[in-house]
Amino acid sequence: MNEHLERLEPQPLWRHFRTLCNTPRPSGHEAALVATLERWADARGLAHDRDAFGNLRLRKPATPGCEAAPGVILQAHLDMVPQANAGSAHDFTRDPIRTRIGDDGWLRATDTTLGADNGLGAAAALAILEDESLAHGPLEALFTLEEETSMGGALNLAEGWLAGQRLLNLDSEDRGEVYIGCAGGADVVVEVQLPTASLAEDEVALRLSLTGLRGGHSGMDIHKGLGNANRLLVRVLRALEGCEVRLVDYQGGTLRNALPREAFATLALPADRREAVGERVAALEAELRAELAGVDDGLALAVSAPEATVGEALTAQASHLLVAALHAAPCGVERMSSEVPGVVETSNNLGVVGLEAGRFHLCALVRSLRDSATADLADRFAALFDLIGARVRVENAYPGWTPRPDSELLARFCRLHRERLGSEPAVKVIHAGLECGILGGKYPHLEMISFGPLIRGAHSPDERAEIASVGEFWTLLRALVEDLAGTEPSAQARG
Repeated sequence: MNEHLERLEPQPLWRHFRTLCNTPRPSGHEAALVATLERWADARGLAHDRDAFGNLRLRKPATPGCEAAPGVILQAHLDMVPQANAGSAHDFTRDPIRTRIGDDGWLRATDTTLGADNGLGAAAALAILEDESLAHGPLEALFTLEEETSMGGALNLAEGWLAGQRLLNLDSEDRGEVYIGCAGGADVVVEVQLPTASLAEDEVALRLSLTGLRGGHSGMDIHKGLGNANRLLVRVLRALEGCEVRLVDYQGGTLRNALPREAFATLALPADRREAVGERVAALEAELRAELAGVDDGLALAVSAPEATVGEALTAQASHLLVAALHAAPCGVERMSSEVPGVVETSNNLGVVGLEAGRFHLCALVRSLRDSATADLADRFAALFDLIGARVRVENAYPGWTPRPDSELLARFCRLHRERLGSEPAVKVIHAGLECGILGGKYPHLEMISFGPLIRGAHSPDERAEIASVGEFWTLLRALVEDLAGTEPSAQARG
C-alpha cells in the first residue's frame, strides 16, 4: 500500500511516511506504530525507551567530534485526526490511509484525513536518525501520544527524562514560517439529564440534517468564516421554536478540535405544523447558503422521516432552555490579539454536541494566547449552562507557549532559511495547541521553535500536503541539526 510515496524526494522521509500511512494510528490507538518504531530502532542499534504514559523516545549518540554539542530533541506526535467523508466505510483502527499524488503537486488521501499532521514531522525525525552522512550532536526523537484528543502525551510526559537543550517541534503547517509561541487551551465538558415526555397523539417526528460543510482545524481555521454545523443547526432549531418543536435527539461533530461538518436532530411537533417546518427549513437553507457563499458552499439542510419510532422528546420547557443555552454559547473568534496583529487571541469551538434519551453532552475547546482568558471563557460556559442545571467541568487544560524572540535557536533558523531558501522566514505565534507550552513547563531550560511543511485542511478529509514544501522542510531541518552541532554543512545539506 502507498508504494508511490517512495518515488518522492526526499526518499528517506517519504519512506517513513509510508510506514505511518500503512499503520493505523488514531488517538488512543498508537500502540502498533510504537511497536513498529521500536523494532526499527532495534534493527539500527538505536536506544529506545518509554515513559509511564507510553511516550516513545529514540536516541542516537553524537557523531564523533560533536559530543560536546548541545543535545537536540526532535519532537512530533504519532496520532492523527480520524475524519472521513460521509458514506465512507474506512475504519481508522484497522485500515491504512490511501494516499494519492495530484497533478497539482499536492498529496491527499482518498475519503479521509491524510495524517500529514503530524506524520510528516514524525517521518522527518526518523529520517534524521537514520542519516549516516549527517554530522550532529546527541539526538533524541520524542514521539508523544494522544495529542489530537487531549494533549495527553505531553501533559503526562515524564519530568527529568529528556536530556537535550534545544527542541525542534515539527508540527507546524506553513512554509516560510517559524513559530515561537502558541495558544493554550482547555476542554469544557457540559452534561445534564433533562426531563422528557411522551409524544402527544397529534405529534409527529421529523429528522433534520445539516451536512456538506468543509470542516477544518478548530484553531488555525477558526477565523476563516467556515461554517460550524453545531452553531448553524442550533440556529435552525431556534428559528423553528414558533412551530412548537421539541428536541428528541441531537448529534453533531465528532472531535472537539475539528470544526464540525455535520449535525443531525430529531424533532417532535404538531402534525399540522409539518408543512410550515418544511417551508421554514427551505428558507433557512437559502439564508445560510447565502451567508456562507464563497467560503463554505456545500451546506445542505434537509428534512426527512426518522429511521426509528420516536416515543419521547424533551419537555417543551427543557427543549426551549437547551436550545437557548446552545444559541447563546460562545462559538468562534472571541478576541483578536492586540499584541500580535492578525492572530486570534481567544476562541471557542462547539466541537461535539449530543442528546439521547434526555442525556445532554457537550465538549467545547477553548483556546487563548492568555491562560487567564482561557479560564474566563470556560467559566462563562459554566455560568451559562448552570442556568439549565447542567454540570460543567474543565479538563485537559494546557498552558500557552510564551515567545522568546531573542532566542539563539531562532536566530540560527532564520539565518539558514535565508541561506538555503533565499528569503526571510515569517516569525509567528499560532492560535493552535502545539505541545511546546506543556513541554516548556516541564523543561523550562529548553529553547524551542516549531516549523514544518505546507499542510492545508488539517483535521478534515480535505487535508493535503504540498510535496515541494516537504523537500524545503527537510533541507532546513537537516541543515539546522548540523548547524547546531557546530560543524560546517555537508554537501548533501547544502544541496
